[in-house]
Amino acid sequence: MVIRCLSCRAPRNPRTYLCRSCWYQLPVTTRVRLTRPDSYALARLRELNGQLTAGVPLGEIEVAA
Repeated sequence: MVIRCLSCRAPRNPRTYLCRSCWYQLPVTTRVRLTRPDSYALARLRELNGQLTAGVPLGEIEVAA
């Protein structure tokens, strides 16, 4: 079973949300927030998914702190 990137559908590591190419297109603050392991991590992932579904460009995606 191949795990796909949430953005471009390319194969990705099962421990990441996006492939490396897409991950590095996100703003630095967004990447930092998405890697924070706290009780809001799932909410931030949902925000990321919602924005990807809405067609927000990767460079403009922001998630809550």
